[in-house]
Amino acid sequence: WEVSVLSWLAHPHLPSLLGRAETPDLLAWAMPYCAGGDLNELRRAQPDRVFSPAAVRFYAAELVSALADLHAAGIAYRDLKPENVLLRADGHVTLTDFDLSRLLPPKSPSASTCTSASSPCSSATPSPTAPKPQGRHYRHLRRIFARSESSVAASSGQEPHNLAWYLNRSDGGVDKLKKAKSARASTPLSRGKNHASFRSAASGGVACERSFSFVGTEEYVAPEVVRGDGHEFSVDWWALGVLVYEMAFGRTPFRGRNRKETFRNVLLREPEFSADVGRRWPDLTDLIARLLDKDPARRLGFSGGADEVRAHPFFAGVAWDLLGEVSRPPYIPPPADDIVACEGFGVVDYFQKLHQPPPQPDGSPESLPEF
Repeated sequence: WEVSVLSWLAHPHLPSLLGRAETPDLLAWAMPYCAGGDLNELRRAQPDRVFSPAAVRFYAAELVSALADLHAAGIAYRDLKPENVLLRADGHVTLTDFDLSRLLPPKSPSASTCTSASSPCSSATPSPTAPKPQGRHYRHLRRIFARSESSVAASSGQEPHNLAWYLNRSDGGVDKLKKAKSARASTPLSRGKNHASFRSAASGGVACERSFSFVGTEEYVAPEVVRGDGHEFSVDWWALGVLVYEMAFGRTPFRGRNRKETFRNVLLREPEFSADVGRRWPDLTDLIARLLDKDPARRLGFSGGADEVRAHPFFAGVAWDLLGEVSRPPYIPPPADDIVACEGFGVVDYFQKLHQPPPQPDGSPESLPEF
């Protein structure tokens, strides 16, 4: 799935596929090297571990541009966090790691404000960014994702559960969610029924497709994912709000002492701003508050998509059409002298060489190491 997405993407802030290799023992692919590390490393290297508002604006604008292209293709990214934002040699960002992304039908104008039967959807209000389905590319990705979903479903006999089930289990069920080395590791957890269409009577029966998979990184997971209500593209705008907060204040807004407390904070707590911050940067705090609206139907970007986010006063003056050409990044990584150019790189040859055993010394003096 991820290789298929990479092979189709063509956007300055999304990665391109240089090549792939597949053997009975290995599936590998190569992307352009990003010399600047990830956004989390860069933030932690700053004084007080925060970015200036100007730097926050720059990185957030490039992420909005990347998400806009993904959503137009019908892809909900679902794992936005600074560790997945890489910095190229020119200082611009590249969004990476698409293994948790989900293919959803692009919103039609009439369905752009539909969430459920309890959330009316008016067909008379078109979305400014209603993307059109991408023809054969979309159908190709749809088939690939359907195959991967069917294989997962075949191996899982579990009934669907929502977060309340995990929070209220006496055996600490929420702590048994898949863990990895990092506390901010992505968490895929199937609830069984991963995809569904809802028809609102108030919308004239317009179908609104949403996913019910429980995936993401716990500090960035949207409330509708935690509640098990189903979700769509607006989960990415929520995650953008968390990321903007972290870039500006050096911490995520809902982190608790453990996963259970973090999820409760996501559901119940509002992001906190000091009075001084609100006076100094009102547009920044307003952007965060609107992106972190717990009701996805009221969240910035739900009705109008990326255009609605771009129009926020925090981004006033951003030259969106020239973002990657005329905007000077806040940080330019030092040259990577030990990295060769990507031209002529053969990923298949490279990975085949990795599988070859090292040459054995022939016993001659020339072949023996010196100590």
